[in-house]
Amino acid sequence: MASLYTKTKLYLEANSKTWDDTKVSLQNNSDGNGDFISSWTYDGLAKPSDSQIASYETAGNAAEALSGILAKRKKEYKDIGHQLDLLYHDMTAGKLDNTGEWHKHIKAVKDANSKE
Repeated sequence: MASLYTKTKLYLEANSKTWDDTKVSLQNNSDGNGDFISSWTYDGLAKPSDSQIASYETAGNAAEALSGILAKRKKEYKDIGHQLDLLYHDMTAGKLDNTGEWHKHIKAVKDANSKE
């Protein structure tokens, strides 16, 4: 289930707005009713109804899944210094194609953490 934050962010983006902590606040009173929008002050855009927020469930799930995949990739990529060293050695070996070590490393991470 997508978080209220994600669904609200998607609603804002669909209406040409961006998340702004000074214009929207989410809250959870720990009363079993879950998260809710406690304040909303966007000019020209009404606070979304529950049904409008619910309509972003599928897109929210997809966005959160993609975010998880990208975070895992970031963790598995070698640090930038190591990547640059791999590129340097590939350049000196004339391997600026898919046979180079940098390409093999990046491809292995992407293949292990596919977006599909």
